[in-house]
Amino acid sequence: MKKIYSLLLLVFLVSCQEIEPRHPINKKEVSYITSSAKHNKNLFIEEERLLNQVAKEDSSYIYKKAPSGYLFAYINKSSDYFKSPQKGELVSFEYSIETLQKELLYNKKELGIVNYRIDQEDLLPALREGLRIMKVNEVVVFLFPSYLCYGYQGDGHKIGINQPLRFTIERLY
Repeated sequence: MKKIYSLLLLVFLVSCQEIEPRHPINKKEVSYITSSAKHNKNLFIEEERLLNQVAKEDSSYIYKKAPSGYLFAYINKSSDYFKSPQKGELVSFEYSIETLQKELLYNKKELGIVNYRIDQEDLLPALREGLRIMKVNEVVVFLFPSYLCYGYQGDGHKIGINQPLRFTIERLY
């Protein structure tokens, strides 16, 4: 019986010791997330500067800035009779993709006519953003930052990593 009490007393004393926290072996001053955020902020600022410069140099159009960071200019503007599409509305459009220097990457024929239900189907963010402001029969040139296009992956073919792009979209209906 004494052995049992001694054993219980020993277990009790050992279990009451303060637990010492483990510390990381490698202490990095800048974490991956912090450096990634800094890189993305710098990329955002550089792309914004580049888009503004391209718009300024393109005397063919008067560009406006959208709240989400892209620039756009009308080639063909519809009358106010037509309304911008509402959520769930089916729209049909065709588009081409160019570099900011107007080098054609994908033409309308390659990409074909696309049917899309506004905000209810998966679509490239650049196209979703652009179509929200377009009315029937409008043709609009967009200068999109890379984060609205193909981002840090590119498309694996013609579009590079973190490449801002120029889209020309024609809304058919």
